[in-house]
Amino acid sequence: MSLQLQMEDTAEGRSSFFFGQADSDNGPDEVDYYPLILKKANVLASQDSLKDAIDWFLAAMHYGPVRPEDLGTFVDCILRNFKRKVVGADAPSGHNRDSDPGDVFDCPNCHCFVGEAVTVACGHSYCKRCIQQRLLSRCRLCGESVHLKENRVNVILSGLLEKWFPEELKMSKTLSQVGELCRRECYQEAVSLATDVTNSSDPDMVVVARLSRAEAYMGLKQYDLALEDTEFCSSFNCSAEALYKNAMVLHEMGNMDESLRVFLRCLAVDEDFLSAKRQVEKILCDLLSTADEKVKLGMRESTQSTSPHVRSKTIMAEMQCQLQHQARASSAHSHTDNQKISESLEGKFLSRAHSIRVDSLKSEEGLKRVFSAPQLRTQEKGSLLKRKLSLSDVENHVVDRANIKHKKQGLSTGFKQLVAKSNICRIVPKNLLDPVDFECSLCMRLFYEPVTTPCGHSFCKNCLERCLDHTPHCPLCKESLKEYLACRKYKVTTVLEKLIKQYFNPEYVERTKFHLEETKELSDLTKNVPIFVCTMAYPTVPCPLHVFEPRYRLMIRRCMDTGTRQFGMCINDPQKGFADYGCMLIIRSVHFLNDGRSVVDTIGGKRFRVLSRGMKDGYSTADIKHLEDTRVEDSNELKNLQTLHDAVYEQARVWFQNLEIRFHNQILQHFGAMPEREDDIQATPNGPACCWWLLAVLPIDPKYQLSVLSMTSLRERLVKIQLILTYLQSIPNN
Repeated sequence: MSLQLQMEDTAEGRSSFFFGQADSDNGPDEVDYYPLILKKANVLASQDSLKDAIDWFLAAMHYGPVRPEDLGTFVDCILRNFKRKVVGADAPSGHNRDSDPGDVFDCPNCHCFVGEAVTVACGHSYCKRCIQQRLLSRCRLCGESVHLKENRVNVILSGLLEKWFPEELKMSKTLSQVGELCRRECYQEAVSLATDVTNSSDPDMVVVARLSRAEAYMGLKQYDLALEDTEFCSSFNCSAEALYKNAMVLHEMGNMDESLRVFLRCLAVDEDFLSAKRQVEKILCDLLSTADEKVKLGMRESTQSTSPHVRSKTIMAEMQCQLQHQARASSAHSHTDNQKISESLEGKFLSRAHSIRVDSLKSEEGLKRVFSAPQLRTQEKGSLLKRKLSLSDVENHVVDRANIKHKKQGLSTGFKQLVAKSNICRIVPKNLLDPVDFECSLCMRLFYEPVTTPCGHSFCKNCLERCLDHTPHCPLCKESLKEYLACRKYKVTTVLEKLIKQYFNPEYVERTKFHLEETKELSDLTKNVPIFVCTMAYPTVPCPLHVFEPRYRLMIRRCMDTGTRQFGMCINDPQKGFADYGCMLIIRSVHFLNDGRSVVDTIGGKRFRVLSRGMKDGYSTADIKHLEDTRVEDSNELKNLQTLHDAVYEQARVWFQNLEIRFHNQILQHFGAMPEREDDIQATPNGPACCWWLLAVLPIDPKYQLSVLSMTSLRERLVKIQLILTYLQSIPNN
């Protein structure tokens, strides 16, 4: 069997460096070096060792196919080198524009009129075209990830733009139609429509139109015209989209080297441009594969011209045996041993591979024929690949090419004038301003903290949350908002808020004042305190709650929004609605479930007495007065009180320890361990914590518990608890 067939038809071809070894060297315990070598290559790439990484990626390809998705770290390494050597001193202007919010009516991505605006989860709005073509993976303004699912056009914002700027909206819709025609492969119609938009007075609109037209030209395989459009656009604003489409045209024309450079420039402007990164990965994979095939071809030609008995005993075979020996030893050792093997691979593997290539070039005439002009020798092929990726000569090339473009093509005087005019922000005609256009359809007041749902409808944040408390559907179109509710990302729609502040500032100030007054009213901890009518609560005792009723969802949300993080807890009273005494609960954490329910972790705070009752938005409220224990000032009386406390504590400890194990564990799970004995029993207004813990765990009627809760005398409370413990201990089998 020839060495060439041996590589293709047997497993040895994947486990040898350039060619297979003898069949007798193979065994069932043969080690796969591919993951180890690929991992080493990625480590070198992450450390910016570009040339070493290239060697190791080439080596990996002899053991298995390197896929484009395996080169993500390699691409990042090349991009960092590119930024340092090319972009460093003269960064593309497109990056600066992305960080500049500019006109409120401009799309943050393409800087064109936002037109049919789509509001994403972070609250920023983009034109429909950028969303449909998936031109961004992160928000240009805040950097948050953009998940492009089924976001619809913002109904309020698009309606306002149609009213204020009808002509520009018409052109924006035309550009959307161009994209739709390209998706339907109606390229000639797309070219015609895009050409009409290039006569616009808005230079950014012209750029977007020419980019759309370039896409249609590519569909028609008219690459020269497509290249002309994309180079014009990249010379104007150097945006990531313009560079990406320019690179795609070059790629389709077969100019791989230039397309790689432009793709890297695109990633330098926007490193999160996933489509460009995927293209770079594919190009690099092709480059590595080409270099790898040249090396394999040269080695096969070289070995075929010599005696196979001699070649089978070369240094490569010896090195292969050493590698296998080291790998077998590594399976019995720790990660440290693996690291040592990886380091030994780096020295022996690459140095011997280099020596084989050099020796082959010197000794074999057949290899000269294979690598003669116009092909490169193996060593020169590797050097060329490193030169392509080291980017040492790219800076001058990019600058010179840009100068040639401007001299050859340039920007017309008329277009430069349009660019100058484009710096003026759009102003809404005063006669078209109407505050009614900014009213929430739920509360019929001016938007306050407007949020936009995935279906495109906008509401006040509080109004929408209250609707979602009852049903997870849009209040207007009834579309399901279950995913939106589960994410709980109610981000303010920035464009609407800016427009309200800019054009309706007096109304906005009044609306804000009303909201602050309402918030202040809800923040009072003695008047109109929200009351949760459910169970008994005690000071210092945990009280976990499962909140599912819409009224209590609202109540908990208000407690969190106002910052008080407190509400009252009372038991039910058939005549009065809720009892005359209760305990404040302090919210420690809230865990929201996907359907809007929540698990609230609270702990008891101050006790209170109800002075008056009320109702607000479905839940009960009350004016309250906090309770405190009466302090004992006489020293003898205090000493007797301390003695009583110690006796009750010891009695309770014995009772708790003698409980059945299942009851004992249930108490520990729900209420925690029994509090420690306190030295100062009057340190807090509520007295010792052990009294409240006992009151919570003792099996007594809630009305009896309520009577003890209302006591302001520590002595009376201890006596009551002592009587209960004495009774429980007197019951047989308790």
